[in-house]
Amino acid sequence: MATFISVPLKKSTEVDLVKPLTKFISATYSAAEDQGEYVRAAEELNKLRKSAVGRPLDKHESSLEVLLRYYDQLCVVEPKFPFSENQLCLTFTWKDAFDKGSLFGGSVKLALASLGYERSCVLFNIGALSSQIASEQNLDSDEGLKTAAKYYQLASGAFSYIKDTVLSALNREPTMDISPDTVGTLSQIMLAQAQEVFFLKATSDKMKDAIIARLANQAADFYGDAFKQCQYKENLPKEVLPVLAAKHCIMQANAEYHQSMLAKQQKKFGEEIGRLQHATDLVKTVASRYDEYVNVKDLSDKISRALAAAKKDNDFIYHDRVPDLKDLEAIGKAALVKSTVIKVPISQKFTDLFEKMVPLAVQNSMTVYNSRKAEIVNRLIGQMREATNLSNGVLASLNLPAALEDLSGDSIPQSILEKSRAIIQQGGLQSIDQLIKDLPELLQRNREILDESVRILDEEEATDNELRNKFGQRWQRTASNDLYKPLRTEGGNARNVLDKAVQADIVVKQRYGTHREMIALLCKPEAELNAAIPSANPAKTLQGSEVVSVLRALLANVNEVKMEREKLENDIKSAQFDMTSKFLTALAQDGAINEEAISVTELDNIYGGYTQKVLQSLKSQEEILGKIQNSHQEFSTMKQSNADANQREEMLKKLAAAHDSYVELSSNLKEGTKFYNELTEILLKFQNKCSDIVFARKTERDELLKDLQQSIAQQPSAPSFPAVPAYQSTPSSTATPATATSSVPTPAPRTVFVQSKPQPPARPPPPAIQAQAANTSTPPASGAGPIPPATQPVSTPGATPSPAQGPPYPTYQGYPGCYPMPVAYNPYAYGQYNMPYMYQAPGQAPYPNVQQPQQPGYPYPQQPYYPQQ
Repeated sequence: MATFISVPLKKSTEVDLVKPLTKFISATYSAAEDQGEYVRAAEELNKLRKSAVGRPLDKHESSLEVLLRYYDQLCVVEPKFPFSENQLCLTFTWKDAFDKGSLFGGSVKLALASLGYERSCVLFNIGALSSQIASEQNLDSDEGLKTAAKYYQLASGAFSYIKDTVLSALNREPTMDISPDTVGTLSQIMLAQAQEVFFLKATSDKMKDAIIARLANQAADFYGDAFKQCQYKENLPKEVLPVLAAKHCIMQANAEYHQSMLAKQQKKFGEEIGRLQHATDLVKTVASRYDEYVNVKDLSDKISRALAAAKKDNDFIYHDRVPDLKDLEAIGKAALVKSTVIKVPISQKFTDLFEKMVPLAVQNSMTVYNSRKAEIVNRLIGQMREATNLSNGVLASLNLPAALEDLSGDSIPQSILEKSRAIIQQGGLQSIDQLIKDLPELLQRNREILDESVRILDEEEATDNELRNKFGQRWQRTASNDLYKPLRTEGGNARNVLDKAVQADIVVKQRYGTHREMIALLCKPEAELNAAIPSANPAKTLQGSEVVSVLRALLANVNEVKMEREKLENDIKSAQFDMTSKFLTALAQDGAINEEAISVTELDNIYGGYTQKVLQSLKSQEEILGKIQNSHQEFSTMKQSNADANQREEMLKKLAAAHDSYVELSSNLKEGTKFYNELTEILLKFQNKCSDIVFARKTERDELLKDLQQSIAQQPSAPSFPAVPAYQSTPSSTATPATATSSVPTPAPRTVFVQSKPQPPARPPPPAIQAQAANTSTPPASGAGPIPPATQPVSTPGATPSPAQGPPYPTYQGYPGCYPMPVAYNPYAYGQYNMPYMYQAPGQAPYPNVQQPQQPGYPYPQQPYYPQQ
């Protein structure tokens, strides 16, 4: 079977997707049904990742299907969640597919908080597993050839897509296995193997030789390009380069062989022989250089038989001239393969787990649209409420309608009684006091949440800055100061909102202090209230006058305008429109959303009519109030007034103003309480966001610290060892001049001499040592000749002997010398003349051609005896 290259899978660590996704879903979607459905989808996504990445995968199409589904889900879910370092932070760690690791450093890996990184690594595994599945196919069957070609092209497309997108997806340098150069080479290798499979298919189908030759030549061209790209890729397995070179030659040989068959059919026998000779040379090159990786015996035999037959026929029959290789016509090429285009969804069985969730672009557009809508609604409602407050203030200053109801001068006007009952029903002073008491607690709670959020950001940023100053350029990650800018802006906005709310609370308390006395009076029983209001002379003469009738009609008109305004306010608040569909349609048609143009158009269609009605209501009120002021001036002139009447009228004005202030204060305090509660939810989400990103940063920091510690441990402590001291490499300075100037004898090889090996050259004799004991002065044996005078060293009395045998031993000050162990105890030590000493057992015949020791006993002087103290 032919040798095909497959790519190993990348390995990843486990990542919990459920917790961060659930937090985001709970914070973003309020409907309980949507939350439950999306949380279940997040759990399914986590299970899908474990199946695709968290376990070994079989070389089967079912395993590839799991990877394809997970990749499709990543592509679909990416626009629906804000995956980033400062929002929804998920850190994915992947190891280099080609790195085998080291004993101390471990394997090369990269951890990034980027879904694009996860997507690129999963796509790499899709290409790798596709190559493994294709390599496992039975190429002797038609189905196996089709499957192999399909998956090699899929692998080539996957690697090619990574090459084009990995840098933009990561925004930093990737690991070597997914770098553009590496995946580009892998894509070319997979394409060449797919072309080879088509060549094998054409061969098995016995297609025409011209077609087969073109297919083989194209495959050779693909392999040649892959070989050129792979020459400088040290991270790829060592067998890849020779296999590519061998495949290039084999495909060229096949092309030449089938082209020779075509030449034979065309009666071009010389060309046939020339091409077969070239094919033979190519096969011989493969057999001599790459026989370890590929087997070309069958192809070599086939080409040899064809060449022998062609030469025989040409020599005996045709006598055609064999052209040179350079004169042969180039073989054509036919590319039947191309990289599969990666287009989501790749899997035919894919179903989106978050199908009902709109993309993040639509969510962002909806957020901006809701802000625009809230701005318009608040402006219209604010204008109407301001106009209502103005109307109430004008009527209270004119003591209307109480002045028309108080013509008797001794009873409580009906409007004042109704206002008193309304205040009592709403809780009176106690409700206002309780609301004011709750505000500081709510404010303090929000401040504590905000302060805690900012504190954890400050602590992590301080740690990051400290480590950055410590490690310098090796601390390669986004600075916390830059990463936290959006969060700090959000926190600053929240603090500004709190400061403004505090100022508003102060204004509310001041207004409450101004009207508290009158509000307390309105809370009293009717009898006490009547006693508190001064009496006045009756003005019975005005009861049937025309001006009173006009004022009552105008007041009725004012009440009618107020009722219409309340209905209009409810209509404005309840106006709804399905903008999600609009944004989804725009995203599907144009690939982007022009939120401003779409929102402004739709909001104008929705609220344009309401704006006109509000303006008309304001204009009508202005006209009515003008008429009321004119009629009231006439009414005041006609009314007989005195001091008591003025006091009574002033009291009624204050009571009416107190009621209006109570209603406004109660509304403001309830809105303030609601505001603080809603702000608490927002700040808690902000705190969770800060906690999540800080936790992710701490995890990333620990991983980076671990990698830095491993890299520091692998670095040498110094660039080289220090120079060896002189006393360790030179003889002692106490030696005689003759000895000091002579070179140190070279030790003999530590091997036992055998008869077949020649004797080493003679070594210089050891220096003469003055006898230290009687047994060391034994003369040499009679058979040994005297030492020649030219080679006899000069002895200096009192000099420290220099060891001449074995490796040099250092001598130290105050120590007379160091002597080796006697040779009888170590058969591998050096002998008298630096010759290996051969131990001979008693009664054993001496070794032939080996010089025996010339001195009896131990030839070395004994060390001096030092008595124990």
